[in-house]
Amino acid sequence: MRESKRTKILTAAVEVVQRDGVTSVTFDSVAAASGLTKGGLLYHFPSRDALLLAVHQHVAREWEESLVEAAGKTAEEATPEERLEAYARVTSRSVTRAELLLFLEASVNPGYAQPWRDVTDRWAPSLADAASGPAALTHFITRLAADGFWLYESLSGEPTSPELRRKVVERIAATIDKDA
Repeated sequence: MRESKRTKILTAAVEVVQRDGVTSVTFDSVAAASGLTKGGLLYHFPSRDALLLAVHQHVAREWEESLVEAAGKTAEEATPEERLEAYARVTSRSVTRAELLLFLEASVNPGYAQPWRDVTDRWAPSLADAASGPAALTHFITRLAADGFWLYESLSGEPTSPELRRKVVERIAATIDKDA
């Protein structure tokens, strides 16, 4: 199936973020990376802000597709424990520079944060959930462990071997009370 121009633009924008950072995403840089004209980009995205929002939505959608694949079902079909286990497994993979930079950008821009929040709201327990009882608190701590592993790898510069990664993920997943 042929890649749509919109998808081609978003993929190119992610490549620009990966290579040069979020501030380097301009119509000129994305046009050069995608092989399209600046006018072609403007047809799909009337402003840089619209382009960046679409990039966040695009990467968040890819993240959710990974969650669905890990769970073997959609968030609506999965139990809370199945959603959390998928979340722990997916967040344990090595993060790309682009993902990290987009997450950081979203932390200071509520509009960019919304696509990520929508995904985490479907798949991971929230702080508010943690107050509803001991099992919910354990599930929230499991989320924090998965998020912490993701962040550790993102910022430490120390790659984790596949064997250690597997052990860490299994230990995190083992904290989920599947009978809760």
